[in-house]
Amino acid sequence: MPEHIKMPAVTPIVRYAASGAQTAFAYPFPVFASEDLAVYLGGAKQIAGFDIDGAGETGGGTVTFDTAPAAGIIVTLAREIPIERMSDYLEGGEFSAASINNELDYMIAALQQVERANDAMLHYGDHETPAVTQLPDRAARANKALGFDGDGDPVAVSLEGSMAAPDFTPLGTGAATRTSHDKFSDLISVKDFGAVGDGLADDTVAIQNALAAADFVLIPNGTYLISNTINLASGKTLSGLGQGSVIAAQDDSFNAVEITANNALLSDLRITGGDAGVKLYGSAAECTQNSLRGLQIVGARTGILLDGHNDGSKPCYWNNFSDILIEGPLENGVHLTLTGAGDTPNANRFHRVRVYSKGAATAGQGFYVEHGSFNNAFVDCESNVNGTTAQACFRLGEGSNKTLIANLLCESWNTVPNVRIDSGALETSIINLSAESDGAAIYDFSGGNYDAYNAGYPEKNRLRKSVVTDLRATLMRYDTEFIDTPGTTSIDLSHSIHIVNATGGAITIELPAAADAVGALITVKKADDTGNIITISEDSGPGPDGKPFPLGGPNDYATMISNGAEWFVIASNRMAGNTRFIDGSGSVDIDMAVDTYLLSSFGGAMTARLPPADAAEAVGRTVTLKKTDVSGNAVTVTEQGGSGPDGSSQSLAGQHDAITVVSNGANWFVTGKYT
Repeated sequence: MPEHIKMPAVTPIVRYAASGAQTAFAYPFPVFASEDLAVYLGGAKQIAGFDIDGAGETGGGTVTFDTAPAAGIIVTLAREIPIERMSDYLEGGEFSAASINNELDYMIAALQQVERANDAMLHYGDHETPAVTQLPDRAARANKALGFDGDGDPVAVSLEGSMAAPDFTPLGTGAATRTSHDKFSDLISVKDFGAVGDGLADDTVAIQNALAAADFVLIPNGTYLISNTINLASGKTLSGLGQGSVIAAQDDSFNAVEITANNALLSDLRITGGDAGVKLYGSAAECTQNSLRGLQIVGARTGILLDGHNDGSKPCYWNNFSDILIEGPLENGVHLTLTGAGDTPNANRFHRVRVYSKGAATAGQGFYVEHGSFNNAFVDCESNVNGTTAQACFRLGEGSNKTLIANLLCESWNTVPNVRIDSGALETSIINLSAESDGAAIYDFSGGNYDAYNAGYPEKNRLRKSVVTDLRATLMRYDTEFIDTPGTTSIDLSHSIHIVNATGGAITIELPAAADAVGALITVKKADDTGNIITISEDSGPGPDGKPFPLGGPNDYATMISNGAEWFVIASNRMAGNTRFIDGSGSVDIDMAVDTYLLSSFGGAMTARLPPADAAEAVGRTVTLKKTDVSGNAVTVTEQGGSGPDGSSQSLAGQHDAITVVSNGANWFVTGKYT
C-alpha cells in the first residue's frame, strides 16, 4: 500500500532570490494539494504562470514558472491552508487509521503554519488592545528607526527626524494638524512600490505589491507594462486619474486584470491588450458587488468577460459596469459565459457601456450573453461592430434567460443582425432599440420567446401573453399558418389563423385542450376544392361545440374561442358553392361536410345514406339532397341504422327531385321536398 504522508518538523516556508534564469524552485515541506501552496513574487501572491509538482509527497516538490522571475526578486513558497475542520466521525462507525492520520497531519500542518507566523511577529503586551502588527516593508524601513504614528502604530521614521514633526494642517474651520506620514498614508501609489510607468519597464510586481499592501491603490498618469495578470482581491480598489493612466498587457496570452472575489473597484483607467481586458469569476470567494467604471479597454481579445466558472457556491452575481468604452475587441466586446460546473452569471448591470470595433476585425459580437440568467440588464449601451467579420451587434445565446435590454444603439453593415436571439434563449425583453445596421433588427431563432417595445422592423412591438383593458386599433394583422400534410396536425397558440389545404388527403386539425387556451381565438379555413374533409377536433376533449367540426366545401371556415372549459364556434359560413356533386351508383354515405349534395344516378340506382340522427355530425344539422340526371334510376334517401326521414326511405325518381331534412338528435325530419 502507498506510504502515508508524514509531517516533518520543517518550517512550511522557503525563500529564494531569483537569478533571472532559474525557473524551478523547490519547496522542502509537504502540501496536501497544489492549492495549499502559495506562490509570491516580491510579496505579491501569484495566481497563474506556474505549475506545482509534488503535492502529497512528504519531501515536498517543485514550483516551475512559465517565465523565469526577474533577477533579484524574492520568490516565496509557503504552505497556506485554511484552518478549519470539515469532517466528522460517526458515532459507532468504523475508526479508520487513514482518516485519523489525515486529521492529525492537517492539525500539525495548521500548527506549523501558525507557529511560522508567530515567529516573525512583534507582540503587544497582554494588557494592551492590539492594533496594527505589521512592520513597514523591508525596503521602507532600511536605515530607518522604528517609530509610531499618532495612533501608536509602527512606522519607519527617518533618523533625521523629518517624518516626526506634525507639519500638515489643511485650511478651514476645524482642521486638524497631522504628521506628514499620516497625510502621505492617505493614498498609496504604485510608484511607491517601484513602478516606473514608462511603457518599457515591467511594472507587474510593483502593482501586485501595492495591492497586497493597501486596499486603495492609485495608478498615476503613465503607461504601466505588465507581463502577468493583476488580481484585484476582495475589498481592493485600483484607480487611475483617467485615460492617461494606462495598464498595458505585453501580449494577449493572459488576462490583464482579474477580479475573483467581491466588493472590488476598478476605475478611471485605460487597459490595453490581454486575452481579456477584465475577467470576473468566483475563485477566492463569490464574485459579487464589484464595480467597474470610467474604463477604456483597447485591443483585448474580449473586453469584459464574466464567467460562472466551476463552483456554484462562488457565483458571478450583482456586479456593476458603467461608463466604459471597449475599443477594437478581436472576439467579443462583452461576453457572459459558463466554462465549468458553476452557475451562470446572473443579475449583472451594464450602464452606458459602448463597444466600438474601430476597424478591428471583431469576429464575434459587441455583446454576447452566451449564458446568463435573471435580469442581466443592459441600459443605454451601444454596439458598433465590423460588418465584414462580426456575427451580430448584440447576441442572446442558448443559455440566456430573462435578459433586459433598454435603449440599445446598434451600428454595422453587410447585413449583420442588430440583435440575434438564438434557439433556447428565454424571455428576452428589448425596449427602445435603435437598429442602424442593415441586417435584421431582431434576428430570432427562439420561436418568438421575447418581448419588444419600440424595437424591431417592420413591426415595432411584439408582446407575448398580455392583458389589455382597452384597445383601439386602426388595422389588425394576424400571423397565419399554412397546413397541407394529410393526417392529424396539433396546432399551438403561436398563430390565430390556420389556412388548410387537404388536396393530398383528409386532415384533422387538433385544437389544444380548452383549459390550456383560455381566451384564445382560432380560425381554421379550408383552402382547396377537393372532397377531402378537414375535421376540427380537440386534444383530450370533445371538440368545438362539443363535437368534431367538419369543413368539406371550398372556403369553409370556423372561428372558435375557448373559455377554459370548452371550445365554442362563434362564426362559420356556408359559402356560395358549398355543395358536393356525387356521380355514381350503389350506396353513398352522406358525411354532413356540406349543406347540399347534388346526386347523379345516371350509371345506376343510388342509395344516399344519412348518418344516424344522433350522430355528433348530424344533430341540429340541415342538409339538402337533389337528383340531377335525366335517367330513370332513382335515388333513395335512407338512414344508417335507422328508419329514414319521417320514419321511412324517401325516393327521388325524377330529374330535379329534391328533399331537405333536419335531425333533432333522435330522428330525421323532412322539412321540404320537391318532385
